[in-house]
Amino acid sequence: MTLMSHDFSRSILARGRTIAAAAMLAASTAIIPAGAALAQDGETITAVMHSGLRVLDPIITTAHITRNHGYMIYDVLVAQDKNFTPQPQMAEFAVSDDGLTYTFTLRDGLKFHDGEPVTAADAVASLQRWGKRDSGGQLIFDVTASLEATDDKTVTWTLSEPFGPLLDIVSKQSAVPPFIMPARVAETSADEAITDYTGSGPFVFVEEEFEPGVSVTYAKFADYVPREEPVDWMAGGKVVNVDTVKWVAMPDAQTAINALVSGRSTISSKRRSTCCRSSRPAPTSWWRCAIRLAIRRWAA
Repeated sequence: MTLMSHDFSRSILARGRTIAAAAMLAASTAIIPAGAALAQDGETITAVMHSGLRVLDPIITTAHITRNHGYMIYDVLVAQDKNFTPQPQMAEFAVSDDGLTYTFTLRDGLKFHDGEPVTAADAVASLQRWGKRDSGGQLIFDVTASLEATDDKTVTWTLSEPFGPLLDIVSKQSAVPPFIMPARVAETSADEAITDYTGSGPFVFVEEEFEPGVSVTYAKFADYVPREEPVDWMAGGKVVNVDTVKWVAMPDAQTAINALVSGRSTISSKRRSTCCRSSRPAPTSWWRCAIRLAIRRWAA
C-alpha cells in the first residue's frame, strides 16, 4: 500500500531536507584562521570535530559524526546537489515509464580499498542491510518486488507499486545514507556492528591510528576515481587534494580555537567564541567542510 502520494511525499521530504540543512548550517559554524589557504597535495588537514568518533558503522546509528565518517570512506549510488535533486554518483540511473523499475548502472573504475572492483552484488547487499535500519529504506522495501544484480554493473530494483520518493530517499544525506560496502561486509546482521572497514570512497580509514573518542585518521585512496562533474553539495567529483585528514576531539571550545590560532588544527566545528577576534566564520557548514575539506572547489 502506498502511504503517501508522490507530490505530497516529495513536498514533505523537501521540507525536511531544507530544515535539516538549515539546522546543520546554523548549529555549528566552521572557523578558519585568517589567511588560511586550502591544503595542497602532500599536506595534512587536522579538523576539530563537534564530537569524538566512537561508532564506526554508519548504518546502525544516526549520529552525525558517524555519518560524516561514512562519507569519508564510503561512496553512494546517488547523491543530492545543492537543490536537493538526486544526481548520479557511483551509478547512472533510469526509471521506467510506469515507475516500477529503477535501473542503476555502476560507472567504470570503481574499486574498494582492498583493490577489488565494486560490483552490483555489493550494491544490492549494501542496500538490503541499509533497508533494515533506515525508516525511509523500510518504506521502499515494503513495496519492493525484487532487488537484484542483473550483471556485474547493473542493479535492477523492481517495485510492486510506484513509490515516487525512492530516489530522494536513496540519495539523502541523513540520517542513514545507503553507503556502499563490499558484500561480505554488508552481509553482517543489521543488528550488529561491522568490523571490516573496507570502503568505496575517496579516503581510507587508518584503523591502527584510531583512538575512539579522541582522534581518527584518513589517508587518500589513490585508486579512487571521481566523477568528472564539479562538486555540487554532496554530488559531483570528489577530487582529493591532500594525503591525510585527521579528526580530533577537543570538548572545550576555547581549546579548539587556540589550536586554530596556533596552527595546530586547520578547521573546527566549534562555535565561534566571542573572545576569539582573530578567527572568522566560514560561510558554509562545518560538516560540509569536514567531508569536503580535501575536495576541489568546495565552497568558500
